[in-house]
Amino acid sequence: MLDLIGNSAYATWVRESWGWPLALTLHAFGTAVVVGLIFIIGLRLVGLYRTVPYTSLNRLIPVIWAGVAVQVYSGVTLWTSKPARYLADGPFVFKFSFVIIGVVLTIYFQKVLKQESPSWEASGTVSSRGTRFVALTALAWAAVLVGGRLTAYLGSLYG
Repeated sequence: MLDLIGNSAYATWVRESWGWPLALTLHAFGTAVVVGLIFIIGLRLVGLYRTVPYTSLNRLIPVIWAGVAVQVYSGVTLWTSKPARYLADGPFVFKFSFVIIGVVLTIYFQKVLKQESPSWEASGTVSSRGTRFVALTALAWAAVLVGGRLTAYLGSLYG
């Protein structure tokens, strides 16, 4: 099955044309959006950017999901070029595991932010639950970022 994917016309286009640099550029932008906005939200929840209301942070969540969608599409595109190699690559498996963890944590954090941000706004303080979830979410996406760089730099050791 992996050979079929790796030898498909799409995978060949990715390897031998503008597919690779295009997908890699989109992947970097998607990652920057997700990691950047999660960290901006996290910094707000720990007390920076005090002029930004807690409730307005909810507007960033759809942009984060758009970044995740770009990451997934471009990531699958990159993966199709060498699927067997990536699945045997320790840093890739680490990264992909944290993508799943990051998505799950982002879903839960989105719920916490939507439910609790009005009370944070009223009281002027963030709940420990909110701080904990944003910290875990930021750590997961930071691990994705590190795993992606390790995949790029150490991947040649695995294939």
